[in-house]
Amino acid sequence: MLPLVMANKEECMETQQSDEWQIDNLPNRLTLFRIFLIPIIIMSLFFCKFQNAWVGIPVKTLGYIAGWTFVAASITDFFDGYIARKRGIVTVFGSFLDPIADKFLVVSSLILLQELNRIPVLIVIALVLREMYMTALRLLASQRGIHVPVNQLGKWKTAFQMVAIPMLMAWDKPWGIPFPLMGSIFIYLAFFFSVYSAGIYTFGLYQKVKAARAQKKLAKSNS
Repeated sequence: MLPLVMANKEECMETQQSDEWQIDNLPNRLTLFRIFLIPIIIMSLFFCKFQNAWVGIPVKTLGYIAGWTFVAASITDFFDGYIARKRGIVTVFGSFLDPIADKFLVVSSLILLQELNRIPVLIVIALVLREMYMTALRLLASQRGIHVPVNQLGKWKTAFQMVAIPMLMAWDKPWGIPFPLMGSIFIYLAFFFSVYSAGIYTFGLYQKVKAARAQKKLAKSNS
């Protein structure tokens, strides 16, 4: 009976390991689809810069193409995470690719919007550097075995940013709704929550590192 139980445990462990390296699943497909949408956004905004010099599509239409494509990409970001949590699908490929896809989507959009003079350059620098800083911070924390959860301020930053960017891409006033003004307000709010939440993350990590050091010193003194 014992060998049978051990064999079943080994089979379960092998299945879990193989699942971790699985690539072809729905969350990963959505992530890859999001990456394929990024060039559409880049090219649409790129052609906006030349005011129809190369293409016959109006600048307003190009802005809406970029904006709606960004919205579609953001929706896939929500659903791939939701499906992965709901079905318990955690893979190495997905864990690596999902945050990379998010960074590519946001950073490329911010840079092109700044090129179109729709976002101040200092705001773009702050938001991009914050993304790089948080990636490095989480990497450092994971190497030390410390979990850095997403706090509410970080969620607000993401929400304001995801609303602001497509509005600034469209750069229009449909039905009298001032997208340029609203997008500018939201991107400044995203900047505020970005800097503030980065400080909160840093202080929280410092507290956890300090507690871990104290625990190690206590363990050494007891031994």
